[in-house]
Order: sequence, then structure tokens, then C-alpha cells
Amino acid sequence: MKIAKQLRDTNIAEYLLYMWQLEDTIRAYGCDADRLRDEYVSRFELSNEESREEVQWMADLCTMMCEEGCREKGHLQMNKGTLSLLTDLHLQLLQSPKHPFYSAAYYKALPFIVELRARSGRTDVPELENCFEALYGTMLLRLQKKNISKDTQEAVNHISHFIALLADAWKKEKAGDLEM
Repeated sequence: MKIAKQLRDTNIAEYLLYMWQLEDTIRAYGCDADRLRDEYVSRFELSNEESREEVQWMADLCTMMCEEGCREKGHLQMNKGTLSLLTDLHLQLLQSPKHPFYSAAYYKALPFIVELRARSGRTDVPELENCFEALYGTMLLRLQKKNISKDTQEAVNHISHFIALLADAWKKEKAGDLEM
């Protein structure tokens, strides 16, 4: 919970990737709050109060995942909502003449996004979701110490740059410092 709050305030892209990772962690523990408490949260050096808060948060996430039908796959509504808000900001930035570097980064990444969408067959989801899926998938490959092809790395580099600019714009917008 503490990490999620920090990331939400500092880097919305990292926050969303963290939350997707947490969804997968919860799935790995069978959406079982007791197992998460005993086998996951207990490994962290937390005060009693921090531990109680983390366990309660995990239990709440388990409940939400079960109620929202994403126990096996998919994402929590709050994460979908964050992605939707990012998509809205993305579209605003593309329409604004005050953000040419953002538009340039997007159009530089666009061929890679189109290719990823075609390969995944997931053209029914927002482009940004495809971008986050690429970043998340690459992160998982790295954690597994698997090889990442040169072409994939190039695509991820362009997408990462574009998403970093979006995350920066999000932070500026939340601070009231983004001009449209």
C-alpha cells in the first residue's frame, strides 16, 4: 500500500505497472488473504501497524478481484479507471499544439504499437493498454532472465519514452502545472 501510494504520486506509469504486478501476485496466492498475510506480507520488515494496514489492503484487493471477476485474468476497475484517465490525457496532449515533443514521441512509437496490437490480436483494447502490456511483459521477461530480442527492445524503448512523457504530463496536470 505504501509503495502504491508513493508511485501514484510520483509516477503514474510505474504505479499502474506495480498494480498489475500486485494483481498477479494476488493471483499467485489464489486470492487468499490469509496466505498473502502469512507467506507474502510477513517477509517484509514492517511495523505491526504497517503490517496490519498492508494485510487489510491485500484482503480488500482480493475481495475486489473476486467481485470484479478478475481473479484469473484482467484488471481491477480502479486500474482500468487509471488507464482510462491516462487515455483521456493522452488524447488531450495529442490535440494540443503546446506539446509537440509528446506528439512526436507518440508518432515515433506508433508503428511499434500497431505491430504489437496486430501480433497480440488485442486490437479491441486501448492503445495505451497495449503499451503497458508490452512494458509489463518485458519486465516479466527480465525478471525471468529471458532474452529480449533487439526488435522488441527497440519497440519497448520507443514506447517507454512515450509513456514517460505521458506520466510526466500526468504529474504536471495533478500539480496544476500543465498548459493545454
